[in-house]
Amino acid sequence: MTIDRSRPLIGVVTVLYQSDDVLDDFFASLGLQQDVNLKLYVIDNSATDSGSRLAHRLADQWGIDARIVFNNANLGVARGNNQGIELALADGCEYVLLANNDTEFRGVRTIAELVDRNGKGDVLATFPKIFYHGTRRIWCAGGFISKMKAVVKHVGDGVEDHGQFDQEFVTEYAPTCFTLLHKSVFSRIGVMDEQYFVYYDDVDFVWRMNQAGIRLLYVPSSEVAHKVSFSTGGGESPFTLFYVTRNRIYFSRKSLGAFESVVAIAYSLAAMLYKYPRFTEAGRKSVLRGIASGLRLGLAGQRVTPSGYFKRPPQREGA
Repeated sequence: MTIDRSRPLIGVVTVLYQSDDVLDDFFASLGLQQDVNLKLYVIDNSATDSGSRLAHRLADQWGIDARIVFNNANLGVARGNNQGIELALADGCEYVLLANNDTEFRGVRTIAELVDRNGKGDVLATFPKIFYHGTRRIWCAGGFISKMKAVVKHVGDGVEDHGQFDQEFVTEYAPTCFTLLHKSVFSRIGVMDEQYFVYYDDVDFVWRMNQAGIRLLYVPSSEVAHKVSFSTGGGESPFTLFYVTRNRIYFSRKSLGAFESVVAIAYSLAAMLYKYPRFTEAGRKSVLRGIASGLRLGLAGQRVTPSGYFKRPPQREGA
């Protein structure tokens, strides 16, 4: 890794959950980055510490300054990200890069390109062109949030890239699987809402960015490949069906206006019940549990800053 101490310090936050199979590629990509000054924060939510031990070895191999926290429990992606954010801000990081470890970087300046475009005017968040892993098909080149359906739409999803997505633009939505955020974002809108656990936590976070007037810039010169849904079993696993159903309803209740919320919840229920017969028995039970939980989940108040937020039992460092 080429470390440039004259550059602002970047805290790279990644949350592990049974991620051992993807860590070699992630660390290799990170180790090849140039023109950056970064520290890696690995938050391990796995049941065993094999990922933490592997992360230690790979960090040493690639010369990456890493701090590794083993939670010994699955505390959720949102809480894991918050733990990493807290550590990065405490260490004086100017930027925080939220990065899934099932991503690979397609260039040695993937991160540097995002930093170069961040902090220009009111742009305080940047994200790359993201591909389906092993292809030139776009997974995300920007996106939109539908208030009437409580869903997000990725620009270019599934389309072969021929340079048609090479223009920078400010977008309403981008997934936080690889998003660079200036530290001031957290002082303005707070951190992740941990009630989501997984899924829609990024939609909620980016929604709050939009409400605060924080601009999110798509930077196509930075490219990333994503092994989509690696750690959650795919789009129709019982785990995914429960949390997507629950959190879509929770997001609608929490974030949308009264009329939009009613419409979005009705649409969500209709959409899931239409697909209901094709799910496995376990999947159907998960959908019903998700609906019930989403309707009764308490609405969390938004914290203005992360200060004082992280009052938790001490986690175990390393492995």
